Amino acid sequence: MPTQISVTSYYYRRGGAEAVMLDQNELLTDRGWNIVPFAMEYEKNFETEYDDYFVEEIDFASDYTPVEKVRKVVKSVYSLEARKEIGRLIDDVKPDIVHAHNVYHHLTPAIFGAIQKKGVPAVMTVHDLKIGCPSKLMLAADGVCERCKGGKTWNAVQQRCLKGSLPLSAVAAFETTLHNFMGSYRKNVDLFILPSHFHTNKLIDWGLPAEKTRYLPNAVDVSEMVPDFSAGERFVFVGRLSEEKGLLTFVKAVAESGVAATIVGTGPQEDELRALVERTGADVEFAGYQTGDALFDIVRTARALVLPSECYENAPVVLLEAYGVGTPVLGSDLGGIPELIVPGETGNLATAGDASSFAEQLSAMQAMTDTELGDMGRAGRAFVEERFAREQYLDGLLDIYRELGAA
Repeated sequence: MPTQISVTSYYYRRGGAEAVMLDQNELLTDRGWNIVPFAMEYEKNFETEYDDYFVEEIDFASDYTPVEKVRKVVKSVYSLEARKEIGRLIDDVKPDIVHAHNVYHHLTPAIFGAIQKKGVPAVMTVHDLKIGCPSKLMLAADGVCERCKGGKTWNAVQQRCLKGSLPLSAVAAFETTLHNFMGSYRKNVDLFILPSHFHTNKLIDWGLPAEKTRYLPNAVDVSEMVPDFSAGERFVFVGRLSEEKGLLTFVKAVAESGVAATIVGTGPQEDELRALVERTGADVEFAGYQTGDALFDIVRTARALVLPSECYENAPVVLLEAYGVGTPVLGSDLGGIPELIVPGETGNLATAGDASSFAEQLSAMQAMTDTELGDMGRAGRAFVEERFAREQYLDGLLDIYRELGAA
């Protein structure tokens, strides 16, 4: 039975990266693989017999003493503990391959040097732009930002890219500079798996070795998703309520076009969004955090899912899930989103950050007939079934493992 060590900071369904990791592990288990998790200690983690190898929790929202905070900051840049524990785990389980996902700040890229020294192949699924950009978003206060390209990471400090904080931004800039200098990713990861062509090309442009990149789109299981091809009344957004998601633009567009919308999720921008809804009179309701069947019901009965992101999104799984339940998608013409929308067939695109462009597209989709929207929903469902099936994903993943002699 082949064995894979599955590496991520959090071992529970925290967000998109963890969902991809857990779904991937399930597919591999069904194919006869033994999956061994490696993560940070955290109260919400799934139970596992391997949690003795997990490293100490780091949570900067906690009330650490000044001395403890300094220790945690150092550890978040280069974790000797994670390096030691991954080595111990490799010695004990003798894996065929190590597959990493998000490791930043908690496990740190220090683990990759230890993996290489043990002679085990390592792959990494890249869910964001952190390898190149200290803030991982390539986004500043004035919009999309590539100032740090070419190792100019001091720009992250000048722009205060991490939560507007000078100390946090300085730590992030130093972390990126250190690991670029050490080649923690470039030298020690055998292959990088990227779910979008856009992120692949962007990171290659920023110095990631092209010969080490492999495109493998995310997958969704639509076998149990019941589609509804009737036209819904409300447009819906699903995600974190934060600046990079373009929600201020969305609310302004809703007000300008006079359509009805629902925002699903929570986040730091919620109060600002509620205030904007109040000022503009936009017909927007806030549904809070939703998951499972309740979330799918909201998306299934929507007129369209709207992704107004103003950052370089990778490959949003929520977009594919909308197709799975028969709902068209209106998205920004930025990042990896355009790769997943066939304009006029599965949805439409609008100019990122441009409320009038989104308002125009919202009005156009509001004016579409039930038949036209139903045809879009059917095209989206066919699109995801043909190109993003789980078995296709698994076959592609195992082909990558075979390149490294691990499958």
